[in-house]
Amino acid sequence: MDRIRIIGGNELKGTIPISGAKNAALPLMIASLLTDDTLTLENVPHLADV
Repeated sequence: MDRIRIIGGNELKGTIPISGAKNAALPLMIASLLTDDTLTLENVPHLADV
């Protein structure tokens, strides 16, 4: 998995368009645990193991 390191004091905001790939959904769900903010994941495939 690629990594992006962000150094600085600026607040990050924005959106990232991704495809509805099964392999992209799980890391995004786990990454969402790192924030106390409300987060909405859209275009996530309806699969039993995700």
